[in-house]
Amino acid sequence: MPAFRYDAVDAAGQARRGVLEGDTARAVRAQLRAQALVPLEVRPVAEGGGAGASGEAGGASPASRWGRRAFDAATLAVWTRQLAGLLGAGLPLERALTALADEADHPRQRDLVAQLRSAVQAGEPFARALATAPREFDEVYRAVVAAGEQGGALAEVLARLADDLEARQALTARLVAASLYPLIVSAIALLIVIFLLTYVVPQVAGVFAGTRRALPWLTTAMLAASGFARDWGWLVALAVGGAVAALVALRRQDAFRERTDAAWLRLPLVGRLARGYNAARFAGTLAMLAGAGVPILKALQAAAQTLGNRAMRADAMDALVQVREGAPLGAALAAKKRFPGLLAMFARLGEQTGQLPQMLGRAAAQLSGEVQRRALALATVLEPLLIVAMGAVVMLIVLAVLLPIIELNTWVR
Repeated sequence: MPAFRYDAVDAAGQARRGVLEGDTARAVRAQLRAQALVPLEVRPVAEGGGAGASGEAGGASPASRWGRRAFDAATLAVWTRQLAGLLGAGLPLERALTALADEADHPRQRDLVAQLRSAVQAGEPFARALATAPREFDEVYRAVVAAGEQGGALAEVLARLADDLEARQALTARLVAASLYPLIVSAIALLIVIFLLTYVVPQVAGVFAGTRRALPWLTTAMLAASGFARDWGWLVALAVGGAVAALVALRRQDAFRERTDAAWLRLPLVGRLARGYNAARFAGTLAMLAGAGVPILKALQAAAQTLGNRAMRADAMDALVQVREGAPLGAALAAKKRFPGLLAMFARLGEQTGQLPQMLGRAAAQLSGEVQRRALALATVLEPLLIVAMGAVVMLIVLAVLLPIIELNTWVR
């Protein structure tokens, strides 16, 4: 039965909004009148949680395509955990979705869950219902749910999926936290230097403009830098912005993005971090899919799509071709040097012992731990280096200001 979102007013003139199910919009209006509500607008719940302005059921409005998503990474993990808990407690899927729709905090989430519930009530598998909102539930999510439905263990599979989402979110949060402090220090240092060059140094230049004595070389150099920043700073900022925009546009081309991603992996420090992060995500996704009973070829294809680095994604797709032709997974991954050797070793051990999901899970845990340790070590080294660099730049500017004052005192004496 389709779901409809309504706007109505009650007898006291208070606005009421919500979602009701009915065969047609006319039936929903009848339900509202039976509840002593005056319907103002009734429209089908659109794909992805938006309301279709055209009034066609199942059509996605521009807001649902390009607007904000109903679930971010954190809320999706929480929602998946809640659904797994309700199903594990013995509730049917339809009643579990009804409970989650009633408890949703945001209208987008409530509309999306109502749409899923309507599809399930109509007899569609849950994985197919999730496919109506591809922006919210990616291919990996849908593949795991489909495997759980086919195996009759949807609650257990959803719990495992929630674990994977939470682990992925925790890894991303730790990496962001490790890089946040250096970024803040760098931004503040840049603002301080720009202020000193564009305001403080010109004031000093005005004080000593009437003197006929030669200024110290450091002051002269700083005045030249200040003049360049004031006269041509806007052009430099415009050029940097144009270069960034051109790079973003070029990276939309698959060939260019694959080349730049491959070059990024060859960098000394961040390259190893990027390789470890992508490999951990790939191994964790592949372990979850294989453990849920997804065929290895389909699991490889879905796991490859989670790789943000296009060069590593191309290697994963090449490994998929080799596995399809009969090669062992460990040998196929070992041939791709961008993947850490640890992943290939654990994949080979998993194939030999018949415990591929468990071994891939261990590989993901070790790679994730290594990435976190490297990120923390890099941030620990960068923090004092950035502070020292900022202090050195500020000290040079202060010296450029103080040296003429010191010489002026000498001239007066």
